[in-house]
Amino acid sequence: MNPLRFCAASFAALALTVSASAFAHDPSEKVTVLQDEMLQNVPGKKAMMIEVDYKPGQSSIAHKHEGTAMAYVLSGSVISQVKGGKAITYKTGQFWYEPAGSEHLVSKNASTTKPAKLLVFMVLGPDEKVLIPLEN
Repeated sequence: MNPLRFCAASFAALALTVSASAFAHDPSEKVTVLQDEMLQNVPGKKAMMIEVDYKPGQSSIAHKHEGTAMAYVLSGSVISQVKGGKAITYKTGQFWYEPAGSEHLVSKNASTTKPAKLLVFMVLGPDEKVLIPLEN
């Protein structure tokens, strides 16, 4: 299968999940898969590189990832909170780590006037979900 088509298909499903609540006021961030590759030195795992763009004041739905995630703030500021931790504001050039299965309660643009952008690197199984919405 063409890797670009696989990437597009993988994140088409994610985009539909993330934007399910977007009908009224478009609260969902823009998610772009930059890379999606099986790891030859780690059988049964793949690495994904994802860009997340937040408009001013925009936030993600509460969710968890089946894989491990590492996030780097490319521009702006992002507030992130994982269950059991406090909400932290990360600025351009700062980064954080989320172990597999972490519940990501808050992920949002810290600014109501400027956009923010994240680069997220994930390691997960080929059938594991990038994002699973949390029940209220």
